[in-house]
Amino acid sequence: MKRIFDLFFCLLLIFIFSIFILIISFLIKITSDGPILYWSDRIGKNNYIFRMPKFRTMHLSSPTVATHLLKNPRQYLTPIGAFLRKTSLDEIPQFWSILKGDMSFVGPRPALFNQYNLIQLRTSMGVHHLRPGLTGWAQINGRDDLSINKKVHFDVEYLKKKSLIFDLKILYLTFMKIIRREGIRH
Repeated sequence: MKRIFDLFFCLLLIFIFSIFILIISFLIKITSDGPILYWSDRIGKNNYIFRMPKFRTMHLSSPTVATHLLKNPRQYLTPIGAFLRKTSLDEIPQFWSILKGDMSFVGPRPALFNQYNLIQLRTSMGVHHLRPGLTGWAQINGRDDLSINKKVHFDVEYLKKKSLIFDLKILYLTFMKIIRREGIRH
């Protein structure tokens, strides 16, 4: 049921956002050098590594680490990078990962391949058996402000409560967070 929902909702959103996808692609291309998309190696279900796309918001010379680990992340942002991140529009290309089945709309956010502490803690708590999501319970309960332990706490809570109704609640709360621009630091 969840996979059918993911496919249907994803195709609907691609149709709705198609004009935004073209505009954002154009703006990225004219404001910075390099590709429109940034592909990062992420940890998927059962710790499988997959390539996840995002609209590129940082310069090509940026280090490959989680943004919160950078001393001054703003120095690496492209001219429209901050706007794309604050509005979460940089996440739109992840619809591709949802269509492929590497991700779902709701689940733990996929860790970067080099976030070893997060990967290890999720694995020890059984969270690695979940398909990662575009949004998740941890995302709406703190996003960039959560410690690794707190993120995994929310991931475990999601693992125990997961259902279509809970996913719909998380999607609604995510939409509200994006509208209010809550929990986004970079």
